[in-house]
Amino acid sequence: MSGHSKFANIKHKKEKNDAAKGKIFTIIGREIAVAVKEGGPDPNNNFKLATVIAKAKANNMPNDTIERGIKKAAGDVGNVNYEYVTYEGYGPSGIAIIVDALTDNKNRTAANVRSAFTKGQGNIGTPGCVSFMFDKKGQIIIDKEECDLEADDLMMQALDAGAEDFAEEEDSYEILTDPDAFEEVRKALEDAQIPMLSAEVTMIPQNYVELTDETAVKNLQRTLDMLDEDDDVQAVYHNWDE
Repeated sequence: MSGHSKFANIKHKKEKNDAAKGKIFTIIGREIAVAVKEGGPDPNNNFKLATVIAKAKANNMPNDTIERGIKKAAGDVGNVNYEYVTYEGYGPSGIAIIVDALTDNKNRTAANVRSAFTKGQGNIGTPGCVSFMFDKKGQIIIDKEECDLEADDLMMQALDAGAEDFAEEEDSYEILTDPDAFEEVRKALEDAQIPMLSAEVTMIPQNYVELTDETAVKNLQRTLDMLDEDDDVQAVYHNWDE
């Protein structure tokens, strides 16, 4: 079956880097707060919270930390003022970039994101200007070293659970789902005690763009680094072929 190895490997590296910096726990903490505010503290009755908890577990967030976050959010519902906002734009050589943020101050976040684009010689565009170049998919990454199943057996389990696509990479397996089927597939793998390196609904580029100009690469990396360091930024998607 077809694969998206570039994206899988990029995500793999990015999430390890984020975890090393501790940012991923901040990101997930905010997502828990918003999910609880929108649908309550019970993941059995709150699909969004169940999805965030899955993401937390895939990133090795301790269970007691998850539970504390839910309890804090449940007792603090009136004070949770985060809101989601998405920015789209172009980096050097027309690289498409989507930025998902969760913020309590949209003016601050917009200024920071715009600055990151500008300093990398890119620019923010209008909503929808690049998102059509990406497909929204559920994506589950499984570390080969952590999985006892053979590739064919894992693929059949994933497809039987409702997955759309399965790819074997050098050090991992990638499972793709329709966003609406993501939680069902993730739950089936969890029930089968299959360890997941990451599990989330994400944006996958339809095509990748190579950069051969060193200045363009340097500028794009500057933009991505600035976005990665911004606590309001939840995720960054791009079609750069690294």
